[in-house]
Amino acid sequence: MKFTKILIVALLFGFIQTAFAQENAEVVIANAQKQAKKENKNVMVFFHASWCGWCKLMDKKMNLPSTKNLFDDNYVLASLDVLENGEKVKLENPNGREWMAKYGGKDAGLPYFVFINSKGEVLENSLNEKKENLGCPSTPEEIASFVSKLKKTSNLNENQLEIIKKAFSEKL
Repeated sequence: MKFTKILIVALLFGFIQTAFAQENAEVVIANAQKQAKKENKNVMVFFHASWCGWCKLMDKKMNLPSTKNLFDDNYVLASLDVLENGEKVKLENPNGREWMAKYGGKDAGLPYFVFINSKGEVLENSLNEKKENLGCPSTPEEIASFVSKLKKTSNLNENQLEIIKKAFSEKL
């Protein structure tokens, strides 16, 4: 009887851990590519961490009432948690760090983003001309670079790009 209880507790613990485990980065990206192909969009892979204030700010700016539909209409978002510490490591998507490195962000810091097409080909990433990470664009130069990347990887028109530029220029 005691053995049965231990076995049940062990199985439940394993199930709970599996149920709350993050999805493998490769699966997240592959699913986003499938959806992007179906919807004729590109994928924005967004690498972030729970402790990253700039990541949270970028997420807020991308989800403002004025910008959310613009991003949703033009991209499939593949959000990957990476670079966590301590107990929060369990929040990471397995293999996320490897995919961030594969996409040129190994030492870039967070947030890091990359635009890929439905075939997985890299179109743009969050590095500027000097190979510095834009992170969450906040200076006029960073915002201009970000908007240029959006223009190259989406169907956003000049008015829509201006809305995004304005949103990223304003303080929240």
